[in-house]
Amino acid sequence: MAVISASGQLDVPQDWLTMTLTVSRDGGDASVVQTQLRQAVDAAMAIAKPQVATKQLEVRTGSFGVFPRHGSNGKIAGWQGTAELILEGHDFLRISSTAGKATSMGVGNVAFSLSREAQQKLESEAQSMAIERFKAKAAEVAKGFGFAGYTLREVSVSSAGQGERPVYARFQQAPMAASVASDAPLPLEAGKSQVTVTVSGSVQLR
Repeated sequence: MAVISASGQLDVPQDWLTMTLTVSRDGGDASVVQTQLRQAVDAAMAIAKPQVATKQLEVRTGSFGVFPRHGSNGKIAGWQGTAELILEGHDFLRISSTAGKATSMGVGNVAFSLSREAQQKLESEAQSMAIERFKAKAAEVAKGFGFAGYTLREVSVSSAGQGERPVYARFQQAPMAASVASDAPLPLEAGKSQVTVTVSGSVQLR
């Protein structure tokens, strides 16, 4: 019996962009701060919604919260709040252009990744590659020991994915700064994602 392992590995460009728009407000009245945040999100949503297209640009709200700000005496001195609006999808240009036009919020985090569909397709291709390599290696081992072939006894398949040069950017972009070039898309460049599938098992030489 021989124990054999073989891997299939593929790299593809990341095809999914997630861009987080953020806004923060500070004031002495919690309800006023909350209203200001909601107005900023609503204004950005009004810009983004007409651009929505399934899988190309999708919009959803992120975190939204108002918290007390304490003074040196430990008492509440005011209120701080933050809110997020998340744009994501395959159409990088549409997303970045929409973000540039949503001047009521600034761009916070930008992350590229592999979409679920692309991930599944990549894993399937890498698995097929790993299986063929496993079979070839098993046949080679059998031949090397003078056997005519082999019988598969046990086998396991595992996969691992990782981003190559993961792209996480943070823009210190205030709403007023965003309005200067609202029609210009933000400069973006995706990296690559890597998926490795490993087939391990034991074979009986015969």
